[in-house]
Amino acid sequence: MVALHNLKALRFGYSQSSRIVASITQRFLSGDPKPSHFPLQVQILCRHFTSEISETQPNVAVNYLINSCGLSPKDAISASKRVKLRSLERADSVLACLRNHGISQTRITSVIKHRSELLQADLEKTVLPQLEFFRSIGVSREDLATTLSYNPRLLITNLENRIVPTYDFLRSLLSAKHVASVFKAGSWIFVEGHSKKVAPNIEVLRESGMPQSCICHLLAHYPCTFMLKPEELGELVDEVMKMGFNLEKTSSVKAIRALCGRSKLKCNRNREVYRRWGWSEDVALSAFRKNPLCMIHSEKKIMKAMHDHVESL
Repeated sequence: MVALHNLKALRFGYSQSSRIVASITQRFLSGDPKPSHFPLQVQILCRHFTSEISETQPNVAVNYLINSCGLSPKDAISASKRVKLRSLERADSVLACLRNHGISQTRITSVIKHRSELLQADLEKTVLPQLEFFRSIGVSREDLATTLSYNPRLLITNLENRIVPTYDFLRSLLSAKHVASVFKAGSWIFVEGHSKKVAPNIEVLRESGMPQSCICHLLAHYPCTFMLKPEELGELVDEVMKMGFNLEKTSSVKAIRALCGRSKLKCNRNREVYRRWGWSEDVALSAFRKNPLCMIHSEKKIMKAMHDHVESL
């Protein structure tokens, strides 16, 4: 391990030789293509320092992730593999920026755990512009903090080429308030962009006969539906139509929501719950047509409602 006084000399340049080594070491670290310009002895010394610094680097990163970011030792070791802390000042600035935007330490820990590379991000080019943009479009501090804790990729997604065009696309369909809601419930759209799934899925719905008002309702209130691949959404729309839903009515929007992703698993489980109360398939389907969301309530809520209904008879 490099002695403490050697590290200080390398970092702050207390002597002329230290400044030379520091300068050359920096070139080695950054991949200078012409290190041969320097004397052989200096090159050897530089390689020595560079090697020892790289060996101690993981320890520096792990300690910082534990002490400044709140990660557990296990998570810190894992996260340290994705970041090289060349500047603790930059890392401190990123953490301070997150705190200044109302993000709690617990959520900062979650963000850094999954995206430790943020600690070396250019604050003025990535993190800060993203935070300011999301606040400017009406996302509350609480919603922003919550969303970033489970989707920190938003902070390293290109603002100009991805986030802003996606916002403009959504804004052409929805009110500013509803776009902010999409961010809260479907933030992945801003990471992936609208052209990969959202726009193609809108075309699927249009070609199936769903009016623009219902499409916008689905996008505003159930953006998770647009996580499906276009062919998967097409199959889901066909299923809803076979069940007797009219795509021109908002009940079809709720049916699509109820049969989408994990909700469909819950829907299938709840059919068994209703069967225990004597419902046939036809009765269950009739109830689903009247109120599709009745099939995705919790089992506890369904049992209580059925019990209360029986008690009232």
